[in-house]
Amino acid sequence: MKEKSFASLPVFLVDDEESVLHASAAVLHSAGVAHIQMVSDSRELLSMLEGQPASAVLLDLMMPHLSGTKLLPDIVHLYPEVPVIVMTAAQDVETAVRSMKEGAFDYLVKPVEESRLVASVRHALEVHSLRRQMGVLKRYLLSDCLQNNEAFAGIITHSRKMRALFQYLEAVAVSAEPVLISGETGAGKEMFAQALHKLSGLSGQFVQVNVAGLDDMLFSDTLFGHKKGAFTGADQSRPGLIAQAAGGTLFLDEIGDLSMASQVKLLRLLQEHMYFPLGSDVARPSDARVVCATNCKLAQMMRQNHFRSDLFFRLSVHQIEVPPLRQHKEDIPLLLQHFLDEAAAAIHKPAPEPSNELLTLLANYHFPGNVRELRAMVFNAMALHRGGAVLAMDSFRQAIQKQQKTGADDPAVEPSDGLPILIPGRFPTLDEVEEAMVREALKRAKGNQGVAATLLGLSRPALNRRLARRALPPES
Repeated sequence: MKEKSFASLPVFLVDDEESVLHASAAVLHSAGVAHIQMVSDSRELLSMLEGQPASAVLLDLMMPHLSGTKLLPDIVHLYPEVPVIVMTAAQDVETAVRSMKEGAFDYLVKPVEESRLVASVRHALEVHSLRRQMGVLKRYLLSDCLQNNEAFAGIITHSRKMRALFQYLEAVAVSAEPVLISGETGAGKEMFAQALHKLSGLSGQFVQVNVAGLDDMLFSDTLFGHKKGAFTGADQSRPGLIAQAAGGTLFLDEIGDLSMASQVKLLRLLQEHMYFPLGSDVARPSDARVVCATNCKLAQMMRQNHFRSDLFFRLSVHQIEVPPLRQHKEDIPLLLQHFLDEAAAAIHKPAPEPSNELLTLLANYHFPGNVRELRAMVFNAMALHRGGAVLAMDSFRQAIQKQQKTGADDPAVEPSDGLPILIPGRFPTLDEVEEAMVREALKRAKGNQGVAATLLGLSRPALNRRLARRALPPES
């Protein structure tokens, strides 16, 4: 059975005074708490909770028929993961102590200040979310299974490392907290964000925006929208992407490129769940879940004062590091076949078979562009394919050799001021280094001289001349 999303679980307000119910609901609605269930007859509460799980309960102690004092232990016993906030007009220390001992999450004295009420409910929602996540994580650790395979249908893999990420994603999908997805360009961060949205069960849209290159004004207008007359050219009001993502997911890509001024506004949105459209002094609530992605090292940027530390810690409640393709190379044959079928269907050609030589070549390539680079290679090869049962390798070799010559920004190679390898003992000669490299290339290429030549950045005849000159036998 699919877990209900955090955002779909209501806060129950239980009080026999209708005026208190409506006033409390209005305060919470204005603070961004979208789902509220009001209960004026306390006798109905337990049956309602049985049919509709809650994220929190605000419970009046003094009610006719069935008092909150009697209900509290039953709620705590039957629904231990649901925080119960007690509200009462009695300023009685003994009652407060007894309520906390019986499991109350918080104790509020009427009339409750609006800020105190909102802070208590928000804290309760965060605790409830964490409790549910812990329960889900325990189930996954014990069962090692996925409950929603269909959400990951777009991610082609049979890697155990990727499967572990899927399990984590299922666990945190029930939370309303932000999710930070990091990884190199082309690794598939957007696909993970889309899978998270599907898993969350949110009824709203998945709304995506790339914030790279947006100055503060454009960022504010894009996300928050504006009122008519807010600036020159604002002939009519326009809702922002936050409004479009209401009840859904707002995906902010390239968050590491966000300006410092915009970072402050994003932090305020995450903390208060409120925002101001440009030209408006009336705050609007937001219940959109925020998911961010970056290929930058935000922790390092934070230490260099290029990224706000408070925003970093707010965004990184849940973190997902999508591994580069070179860390799950067992997926290359699967991805290659998938992209071949996709490219062949796009140009209405039969899909050729990849050769074992091609698979060996790709298995020895580090793919700085990750899955996106592999897809581009395959589509280019299919466009150049002139028929035949086996896919030609020339375009793959050319792409790899070009990258080897121009790979100064290759993320797979760490920069170094010295030698990238440790050479103990006697320093080898160039001839010895060349011979070792040729042997290693042949070994990795499983004796295939064409693949070995590509790895070394040589033409096949150039490698043959070196082998002949040194009388090196091919590796078997």
